[in-house]
Amino acid sequence: MNPTLRTPGPENHAAIRRVHLEAFPTAAEADLVERLRLDGDAAIELVADRAGDVIGHVMLSRMRAAFPALGLGPVGILAAHRGQGVADRLIRKALRRAREGGWRAVFVLGDPAYYCRFGFRAELAAGFDCAWSGPYLMALPLEGTMPATTGRIDYAPAFAELG
Repeated sequence: MNPTLRTPGPENHAAIRRVHLEAFPTAAEADLVERLRLDGDAAIELVADRAGDVIGHVMLSRMRAAFPALGLGPVGILAAHRGQGVADRLIRKALRRAREGGWRAVFVLGDPAYYCRFGFRAELAAGFDCAWSGPYLMALPLEGTMPATTGRIDYAPAFAELG
């Protein structure tokens, strides 16, 4: 049975925290999700719900850039539900929502072998100055081409606590 993908409500926040606590080795990502919400930087948030249980979560947060941009992450899936395409479906739906919302690009810091399947490319982010610059910073244009190829980009302030 495929999970339902939906926007979470406050009643799901504890379940989302549990997903990230299980998905990552520390509480940093779970804390990041809460801080992004508190700061008003969470732009798009989705959960995967199977029979009333939250089994996965994705968040896109506002970035500071010369164009409307979002940062993808964190993405977390409960261990028992990994390898079933849940993260793939969450990410694709979140990217569709970003496109529909008029955002111009999404950046992600992660494994190129995984994120290239969604169209993210390190070379598209290479010209940007960012605290996270390097081979794991990738960009995805949402309207065909990047609105700029150089400049300063910054993740929401909550990400600085991950450094």
